[in-house]
Amino acid sequence: MEHTATPSTPDAEPALVIAVNLNGDEVGAGWGKAHTVALATIARGTIVSWEPVDVRWDISHDTASSEGSHHANIVRFIREHSVRAVVTGHMGPPMANTLLKLGVYPLVNAAGDARDAALAGAAFVISHEDEGDPLTSEGSQDSTPSS
Repeated sequence: MEHTATPSTPDAEPALVIAVNLNGDEVGAGWGKAHTVALATIARGTIVSWEPVDVRWDISHDTASSEGSHHANIVRFIREHSVRAVVTGHMGPPMANTLLKLGVYPLVNAAGDARDAALAGAAFVISHEDEGDPLTSEGSQDSTPSS
């Protein structure tokens, strides 16, 4: 299966980094307890890079000295990789709020093929930026990409 989508502005679209919580080839459930996250770089509706990273937040979630230090590790990862959106099956409100403050779209309730979900996440970011829709602190976006 080829993982492409038709972008709204093919020549002007910048590359975006979308982080996807992985469970095999599917979207994983809880963002804060992800073991592996894929960093998908998407340009012109195509995944040009797919890098699975063993973040092991499932382990650090239970061993961190506080929820704040666990969130700080996740924030550091998001910033280091210039992530624009996070695609996952679930995310708690405190983490979603943190991402929104960073200007990162938390796209929750995603399911199905992880690569398709990454493309849907990139399309969401592009469509909201094209519309001039500013990121708000109202909570996470419900994104249910299906495969």
